[in-house]
Amino acid sequence: MGQVMGPRHGSMQYWPRKRAIRPYPRVRSWQISETPKQAALLGFAGYKVGMTHVLVTDNKKTSKTKGSEISIPVTIIECPPIKIHSIRFYKKEGTCIYVKKEIILGKDKDLFRKVRVPKKTNSLDNLQVAEYDDIRVNVLTVPRLTGIGKKKPEIFELALSGNVADKLAFVKNNIDKEIQVSDIFKEGQLLDFHAVTKGKGYQGPVKRFGVRLRSHKAEKTKRGPGSLGAWCGQGHMMYRVAHAGQMGYHTRTEYNKWLIKISTNPAEINPSGGFINYGVVRNPFILVKGSVGGNKKRLVRFSYASRQKKNIPTEAPKVEYISLQSQQGR
Repeated sequence: MGQVMGPRHGSMQYWPRKRAIRPYPRVRSWQISETPKQAALLGFAGYKVGMTHVLVTDNKKTSKTKGSEISIPVTIIECPPIKIHSIRFYKKEGTCIYVKKEIILGKDKDLFRKVRVPKKTNSLDNLQVAEYDDIRVNVLTVPRLTGIGKKKPEIFELALSGNVADKLAFVKNNIDKEIQVSDIFKEGQLLDFHAVTKGKGYQGPVKRFGVRLRSHKAEKTKRGPGSLGAWCGQGHMMYRVAHAGQMGYHTRTEYNKWLIKISTNPAEINPSGGFINYGVVRNPFILVKGSVGGNKKRLVRFSYASRQKKNIPTEAPKVEYISLQSQQGR
């Protein structure tokens, strides 16, 4: 076999390459310009099921296969409903914004598995909206509705669109209500997906950074970096030198994923016997073009696209066929 040629992998944009703190990510910024003007959640979450392929009618104007049936790979994400757990009031001082107040709302029966639930809940009636600059909510998932064998919910923060008064009204109207993915997104939109990637453990520099295997005449190691630094006698080693370490299980964001389909009928996607290493889809699901980071059964968060592409149609292509064959090895 010939020598594999190619540039070194490993963008310096992601540094240090440490393990994520938790198996589901935190979203640091939210896109508001493309969202509805009325108050609404700016994100959702679901559990990664696996991949398959679908036949769709190509609807891209500049495509050579426009009007023809084409096969595209899609990722299936099961999206059980989410519920509002608490509301956070933010205050801005100078360039800093901080949580000034948090109020726990409702007493969902799944909450005791994750956090301590207070006996009394506070009211939102006597709040002065003018005192705060922003309102966000903490939501919880309901994994017991799925078949992944998990009961403890995940709790994470979601931003809201609209002004502060509209945000507060939205929260009041949705206390103890189940919020569906179809209430927030629609088919054909571009979304940003946030996930914790597959963990690959402690790996050497050849697999971790793609450095070239050294010659058979090389001194000492063959799978190590060629140089550790200058011969100036300082004993200093630059952090850019490719070394062994943690690979995978990192928080990553993928931009502009095309939402192909939203369905409330799990029967049209479940293969005979269910998905390998996942089981049977029991809740509404979405189909997203291409791959999404993370393992099966791992929570994936998605939000409005922050770097929207203009050459992608705003209408989803018509799905003609969904493959229900075995998902072995996907």
